Amino acid sequence: MTSLASLYPTHVSELQVRAKNVLHREGLEGLVIHSGQELRAFLDDNSYPFRVNPHFKHWLPLTDVPNSWLIINGVDKPTLVYYQPVDFWHKVLPLPEDYWNAHFDIKVLTKASDVDQLLPYDKEKVAYIGEHVEVATALGFSQINPEPVLNYLHFHRAYKTPYEQECMRQSNVKAVAGHRAAKAAFMAGETEYEIQRAYLQATSHTDSNTPYGNIVALNENAAILHYTALERVKPAAHRSFLIDAGANFHGYASDITRTYAFEQNDFAALITRMDKLMLDAVAGLKPGKSYVDLHIETYQAIAEVLAEFNFINCSAADAVDTGIVSTFFPHGLGHHLGLQVHDVGGFMADERGTHINSPDAHPFLRTSRVVEADQVFTIEPGLYFIDSLLADLKASKHGELVNWQHVDAMRPFGGIRIEDNVIVHQSHNENMTRDLSLD
Repeated sequence: MTSLASLYPTHVSELQVRAKNVLHREGLEGLVIHSGQELRAFLDDNSYPFRVNPHFKHWLPLTDVPNSWLIINGVDKPTLVYYQPVDFWHKVLPLPEDYWNAHFDIKVLTKASDVDQLLPYDKEKVAYIGEHVEVATALGFSQINPEPVLNYLHFHRAYKTPYEQECMRQSNVKAVAGHRAAKAAFMAGETEYEIQRAYLQATSHTDSNTPYGNIVALNENAAILHYTALERVKPAAHRSFLIDAGANFHGYASDITRTYAFEQNDFAALITRMDKLMLDAVAGLKPGKSYVDLHIETYQAIAEVLAEFNFINCSAADAVDTGIVSTFFPHGLGHHLGLQVHDVGGFMADERGTHINSPDAHPFLRTSRVVEADQVFTIEPGLYFIDSLLADLKASKHGELVNWQHVDAMRPFGGIRIEDNVIVHQSHNENMTRDLSLD
């Protein structure tokens, strides 16, 4: 592992260059990036779990401190206004001493409402970047989240610095530990709730620490793409297990999915086949390749799997032409990954935000951008037996193209999704997940 301390200076320098370029282009003098603030639940005195502004944590690994600010002009040392109140009701996080401190002029703020004394006095050419428009307005900002600035920053955020890549490797290390613990809990016959507990313990996360709500699905529940119910009662039999779960490291997310069979059976053979298909898709992820084209190639490969396992009464080509593959694979191949699970910039052709539409036949794609070096992606093909989609297909004119006896036999298993996290380099792909020997 290359130390974060050695990689961080180049990371900050790159962000300074990006800030300088966009400020010059838009005739601005600075950016003020708000970490965010806690959001109260309606008619309650409790707050939702705090989620930091991704533009803030792009600069430094502070993810748990609300009411803090970054002041940046792309030339001078950035200023960090760090919120550290006097508070006997709550745990106050002291200013950490770490590798990043020397790169900021740090000012401590003890009362959130006093921040204007530390912000630029003349805000006419300073842009606020953050969620809380009412706060920005009250402070006198007229430039609030200007779209040309965000487009520029979002487009370039797809290119991960070596520091960011190392953070994402460490995020994968955490998540893989959780996946191994979850698999062991499944094979021990635990409930979804207990499997989730095993995952969180292994990753040292709480529910609110994970980058997204973990999908921990047994049997038929694996057919629900965003299943998060976590049943507390054991099913009558453990047949299958799909876990889609990630981790956070210094604000960078991992996003890994695995599917397991409880016994060696036809579903286990289908998992093995889908795993090969997923690795073939990873191999196709190359600089200059359209992610749309890679998705379409994988879509065609899933049609071949449907034919191989006798789920359809037609050729793979006919399954593609009629669109019935979408019943079994109703989502996109993957997405950009980074500060957010579904990281920004996936539909941008350039830094001005020119949009690249997804094909009409594949509307659920999460990126349509050309693949380039230093980008990080998930690859997550799936094959599911979803009752509602199957019912629609059965009632359609293409219903006769399906071998319903074989499909019905798979319904109790729910479905399969396998997902790895991949850094695209100029000469090769770095599969961070497989490098940690997670099968």
